[in-house]
Amino acid sequence: MEKPERLIEQSEMIEIMYDLALLNVIKYQFPGTIENYEKEDLAYIYKKYKIDSLQFVQSNSYYAADYKGYKKMYDAIALKIETNSKLYDSLSQLDQKKLKKKAIVPKKDSLRKGTLKERLEKGAQEATQGVLN
Repeated sequence: MEKPERLIEQSEMIEIMYDLALLNVIKYQFPGTIENYEKEDLAYIYKKYKIDSLQFVQSNSYYAADYKGYKKMYDAIALKIETNSKLYDSLSQLDQKKLKKKAIVPKKDSLRKGTLKERLEKGAQEATQGVLN
């Protein structure tokens, strides 16, 4: 296939294809989310990368004509998704640890002594003492 005049660089094409993969995941995992921001995935991509539909189609066709090269591009995308997924999982775990450390500590009632849990435990002990004695 002949090289298009306005060929999108391979590295940028990989980024575009990565973004499209993410948009597809979002669209199917969280229906309605994408529609709130952008009506069409490709319109968002065209705007973000300052390309047009013809340029995208021609570049995609050009790269797809070389099966081995196109597979390498997809392998790079898969690696990026896997790497970022691990990173996001690690960040999520850190956030959860921070939230656990900042767990809400029940405040003591200013009119009553102790927290609700402490009062319930004390009431249960008093009730069982009367029964057991």
